[in-house]
Amino acid sequence: MAEALIGGLVAAGLPAASLTASDPDPARRKLLAEAFGIATHADNGDAVAGSDLVVLAVKPSVVESVLRALAARDLVRPLWVSIAAGVPIAKLAGLLPAGARIVRAMPNTPALVRAGATAIAASSAASAADREAATALFETVGVCWEAPNESLLDAVTGLSGSGPAYVFVFLEALGDAGVRMGLPREAAYRLAFQTVLGAAKLAQETGRHPAALKDQVTSPGGTTIAGLERLEAGGFRAAVYEAVAAATRRSRELGAG
Repeated sequence: MAEALIGGLVAAGLPAASLTASDPDPARRKLLAEAFGIATHADNGDAVAGSDLVVLAVKPSVVESVLRALAARDLVRPLWVSIAAGVPIAKLAGLLPAGARIVRAMPNTPALVRAGATAIAASSAASAADREAATALFETVGVCWEAPNESLLDAVTGLSGSGPAYVFVFLEALGDAGVRMGLPREAAYRLAFQTVLGAAKLAQETGRHPAALKDQVTSPGGTTIAGLERLEAGGFRAAVYEAVAAATRRSRELGAG
């Protein structure tokens, strides 16, 4: 995800000289330096020094050790943006000096192809300019929505954070169904991928309600209504509801732990 953000910022026109990254793996540092022309460091403190904005892109399990190792640095100056899933702002604030400005973000994997969906929530110390900076950061790799309160990030995790996996399962099923009906596998998957991409693009760009777009495809007594009838009989809609609800509950459990 850090690599996706770096790529998005560079593509958006931010000078590579203004970016820096740290990674314990020499091979990863070399890759980032060569791919984007940015400075890289083995030590996190060297990357944080003098930074206006720091993205905390580490596993949730190491957030505490990473921040404690930076204790001797000036940690009040930068805006801290965390993409560590399930780590609440209160915990981050407890590991940073008083007054540290924090934005917690929940991006998703399509950010890797600049088509991500991210939600953010800010600490009380973060200013409007801080929130705008965080929004601009994630808009380089997709769309960004600011949640009115941090608790909603659990629902975001259940919907857009886990959502790509639901879509991948649907894509696999749609392609396999085409194969079952006699289509060559390559053609079935190619058509399935483009169908989902095109449907999402149509909904996004027209701004019409999905139900209205569904009705536009559904002729009385036609093929589409026959297919939709089977989806409803199979509990498709209810299964999606339950998937989002289950992932949301699990996100809350992880955050509480």
